[in-house]
Amino acid sequence: MGLPMDSNLAEIHVPSGPTSVNQAQSFEGLTLQQLIVRKDNLEAELKALGAVLDSHGVTMQTTLTTFDGFPRSDIDVAQVRVTRARIISLRNDWKDLMDRIEKGLHEHHAKYQASDEYKQSLLQPQSNPTPTPAPQQQLPTPETPFAKVNSVEPSSPAHEAGLKAGDLIRRFGSVVWSNHERLRKVGEVVGQNLGRPIQVVVSRGGATDGQELDLKLTPRQNWGGRGSLGCHIVPI
Repeated sequence: MGLPMDSNLAEIHVPSGPTSVNQAQSFEGLTLQQLIVRKDNLEAELKALGAVLDSHGVTMQTTLTTFDGFPRSDIDVAQVRVTRARIISLRNDWKDLMDRIEKGLHEHHAKYQASDEYKQSLLQPQSNPTPTPAPQQQLPTPETPFAKVNSVEPSSPAHEAGLKAGDLIRRFGSVVWSNHERLRKVGEVVGQNLGRPIQVVVSRGGATDGQELDLKLTPRQNWGGRGSLGCHIVPI
């Protein structure tokens, strides 16, 4: 889902109608490759919608009311609500797609092992005594941004790794969007890797057209500030 280079994200509006027409049924009958294409398109739309929220200066958790319960006047509350609803719907569709793709891969592999072609290959003499395993299709790892770096302390481990405020985190060790559990898993990875480098993949300059960086962040205590990272990360 491409966006014009000169477009103003704050002016992009998401349709307020139904987000899908029984999306689960629309996946029925699709081939494995078609499901993967659907997943890629869905992830691209999620990134674009995340950029819309960024343009309004809000996240999925930002409060939309004032302290006394009135809608905030500094943001387009109606548009943010529609965008959030669309993101939630797409995230649910993404989970359904991933389940179907995983099931499809298992079925494809089982069907191949039951085929005459596979059985004949086992009977043929091999120059290499070790049978060559049947090739399996590998899924691309979903790396939709799931957190944003709000601030980085000078001379901290995060600063030394090259993290900057505004960076969008796509991967933090083994943690990605689908398993971060509101950043709880990030905390676990940090606690398990004190003194050891963690791979951190970030986008800088926007979720859709920004620069992707592969950084190494080594958590450590007693660096001169609070925590073991020295940065403030919030979910998106």
